[in-house]
Amino acid sequence: MLFNKSKVYILVLLVFLSCNNSTMNKEKSKKIVIAHRGASGYLPEHTMEAKAMAYAMNPDYIEQDLVLSKDDVPIVIHDIYLDDVTNVAQIYPDKKREDGRYYVIDFTFNELQQLQVTERFNPKTEKQFYPKRFPKGKGSFKLHSFQQEIELIQGLNYSTGKNIGIYPEIKNPEFHRQSGKNIAKIVLEILADYDYKTKEDKCIFQCFDANELERVRKELKSELFLVQLIEYPEETTQLAHFATYADGIGPWYKQILDSKVNEVWKFTSLVEDAHKLGLVVHPYTYRADQLEEFASFNEMMQVLFYEANVDGGFTDFPDKMVSFLFK
Repeated sequence: MLFNKSKVYILVLLVFLSCNNSTMNKEKSKKIVIAHRGASGYLPEHTMEAKAMAYAMNPDYIEQDLVLSKDDVPIVIHDIYLDDVTNVAQIYPDKKREDGRYYVIDFTFNELQQLQVTERFNPKTEKQFYPKRFPKGKGSFKLHSFQQEIELIQGLNYSTGKNIGIYPEIKNPEFHRQSGKNIAKIVLEILADYDYKTKEDKCIFQCFDANELERVRKELKSELFLVQLIEYPEETTQLAHFATYADGIGPWYKQILDSKVNEVWKFTSLVEDAHKLGLVVHPYTYRADQLEEFASFNEMMQVLFYEANVDGGFTDFPDKMVSFLFK
């Protein structure tokens, strides 16, 4: 049985109304909570419903991954592909490329609006990636534009009196450039239109492509707070260069862990080295249903926040992180 869209919003509203007031009234932790793709542990990632639910959980920032449509609309979606989070293969079977994938950039915004978004799955096996999350194929979820999400968050900030920020990431700028599209320039112009222009404007701009993020600072003259995402081991040796244009780094959390001896964690020098250069550290991704090295989610947060001394974190479960930090 499919969930009616209005019912989903009612559920989100109930979550909002049931938020613990004492949590909101407590002194803010210096650690930053970033809702990774929204409340993606509970609702399909990057849907408006997931963002509304995340907002109700009182994070500091809500993340937006951005990919351009054929008509240059920034779409909030994690990858340049559509086939692992939508029913595109059923709706537009003829738009598949030779590699068997469906690309956001091949569709107009109006065409993308015809798709249903679902929980992430493997397009080959059809199996849901996180089996205990929102059931695949249920509900009525849609793709949306960056502008639509900004207006949701700013509207909620206005109506609630909060000041929850946005944390956009431009995806694969080189891929866009090869298609004749300047995603960084388009996104920065939209941010400026909504008054996100400086480091004080509650917007953190991120990218994995170091050349592109440096261009954002030096060529496009952005004054936003910039975070250089890092994925590969060799990138951890480039902190001094990153500090010439970025304000922080976003490493994979495993790049912070070294070893565990007699139940005591030892860490790499990454966090300490970054802090010496004035860079904040926001590792990804804290998942309560994918712990791997840790016995519990609380242990993961304790180790990374307080023993490794990171400054924030991306999490699919913002309510759990908020509760841990503000308890």
